Amino acid sequence: MPDPELIQTLDYILNRSNEASLDAVAAAVERRQKDFRVNGAISGMPDPQRMAKEISGKINSSINASIGGLKESVREMVVGLIKEKAPDLTDEQVEVLSRTWISPVKSKESKVSLPRDMLISMIEQFVSFSMGTMDKSIENNLRQELGAWPERYWKAFPPVIRSIVSDYLKDKITEREFYSKIGIALEL
Repeated sequence: MPDPELIQTLDYILNRSNEASLDAVAAAVERRQKDFRVNGAISGMPDPQRMAKEISGKINSSINASIGGLKESVREMVVGLIKEKAPDLTDEQVEVLSRTWISPVKSKESKVSLPRDMLISMIEQFVSFSMGTMDKSIENNLRQELGAWPERYWKAFPPVIRSIVSDYLKDKITEREFYSKIGIALEL
């Protein structure tokens, strides 16, 4: 008994196909013949190795897409929270803060997390020095103990703190905004 699908296919090829569809059928036949030659496939039997590679590739791409999507979702959530809790931060500061929040707050140069109280003291000293209001004896003590302490402090500050301090020293934000933003940055 002849295969009904085969009869339909032959009828289509012989009686209804145009040149473009005949080329497509020829390419499909050629590919199928190549599969038989390369894989030694038995009629209707798929090549397990090829299938395993295809499935593995699909799974890996799905996992990578899921991880990428998850990372982006977490990042969007963090940015949303920062904007909700600190609407007065600039987009640049939100970006810096989100990167700082998602990964541990560490100085790139020192590779060491700074205790909150120590960071507050360093910020106050740096700002006082930069504005010329630091007592000379304190400045001298810091220089004796730490050498070029302003540069060392600056390198030790997390990027978000640098950005906020820089904005304050350039009069881009008020003193009130400065302390508010520093407080928010230190809470994260």
